[in-house]
Amino acid sequence: MRVRVFVSLKPGVLDPQGKAIHHSLETLGFNEVRDVRVGRLITLDMADADRDQAEARVKDMCEKLLANTVIESYRYEFE
Repeated sequence: MRVRVFVSLKPGVLDPQGKAIHHSLETLGFNEVRDVRVGRLITLDMADADRDQAEARVKDMCEKLLANTVIESYRYEFE
């Protein structure tokens, strides 16, 4: 079973990497871009299991390691 975990900074948290990309885009003439936020995509290939159990495990992984829940939010999708 494959799971895709998307991690991004919470609204209001400064994103220096996003700001750097935004500045570079403006320098290259892409002035229509208003803001840039950078996140991560983590793909997990898990052993087949009960969907509810797998979902609980993925949530636990996110809370303990994959996301810093103080400043980041996350969501996940099963493929």
